[in-house]
Amino acid sequence: MTETEAAPVPTTEPIIEEIPEAEANAPVEEQGEAKRSRAQKKVMKAMAKLNLRKVAGIQRVVMRNSKKGNFRIEGGEVYQVANSDTYIVFGEVETDDFLSRARSEAVNKFKQEQAAPKEQLPKIEDEAEEAENDEDVDTEGLEDKDIELVMQQAGVTKAKAAKALKSNDNDIVNAIMELTM
Repeated sequence: MTETEAAPVPTTEPIIEEIPEAEANAPVEEQGEAKRSRAQKKVMKAMAKLNLRKVAGIQRVVMRNSKKGNFRIEGGEVYQVANSDTYIVFGEVETDDFLSRARSEAVNKFKQEQAAPKEQLPKIEDEAEEAENDEDVDTEGLEDKDIELVMQQAGVTKAKAAKALKSNDNDIVNAIMELTM
């Protein structure tokens, strides 16, 4: 983690209070805190020996990482190690992976852009396709499987696929490229 950021309550400075030794050695439930797991109780007991000061007024802690996104802790407890700028934060971690969110938004945008041109085809092309469909398709010298492959890959009619194959000397790849580019 490269940088830590805390969003304090509208006060100018967080309020740091020392935990009295009597309160630090008391069981966690007696401190008025929420119920904790056994592991959390052990950690809190060990931390009491480290001379930590509780930082009051912190509602959210955001840790930024350029590779994995943001880590957020809402409503956690923040403690400062005495005589240093080291903080210990307890709470439920939520990840905010902005890179994967940006990728998924780009994919959705790309899909929408791909769907839009198909809907906006001019009527002239539709009329031309109808005229081609009415004509008998000349498939002499062409294999049916080649025509079907070109039709499937390029998404065109049988007449267009046959015409493209003939103009490209039965080269399937060039016919598909001609129809899709």
